[in-house]
Amino acid sequence: MVSSYALFGLAAGMFGPIYAVFVEQIGGDLLTAGGAYAAFSFAAGILIFIISRWEDHVKHKEKLVIGGYFVMTLGYLGYIMIRTPADLFVVQAVLGVGNAILSPAWDTIYSKRLDKGRYASEWGVWESMNYIVIALAALIGGFLANTFGFRFIFVVMFILSFVGFLVSLLLLFGKKK
Repeated sequence: MVSSYALFGLAAGMFGPIYAVFVEQIGGDLLTAGGAYAAFSFAAGILIFIISRWEDHVKHKEKLVIGGYFVMTLGYLGYIMIRTPADLFVVQAVLGVGNAILSPAWDTIYSKRLDKGRYASEWGVWESMNYIVIALAALIGGFLANTFGFRFIFVVMFILSFVGFLVSLLLLFGKKK
């Protein structure tokens, strides 16, 4: 479960630090960069609020995690096709929807699988992994974008997210608590 999240974190983290440079290359400005990020955050925030209430009644949350990863993989594929700031807004919204499907279910499953008395250390493993992966991704993403350009980095992001999606399919066969 953590390995899928790590692959998606690696994909997302590669783009984060150089995001504004890309926005400028497609004809956007700082307002565009902020607005597109807001599109992601609003979509995720509003939909998490709504979807999480529905997810409380869903028996197989693993399927929601897999579905969220699938939608996010489509979002990462969408980066390859961005030509205008409007395209970027659409891709960011798709990623927000994927995140809204994924996050509540993922948090539920991970929390249920924590060992009693080890909640802090096991959440600490996840938090530590998350920040280390993002740090490595920032370095790798900057290098790859500088060396090969944004289209290359978007292909790498898509491949990482697709592999993460495939790994998430193992949830269908995993131990449930």
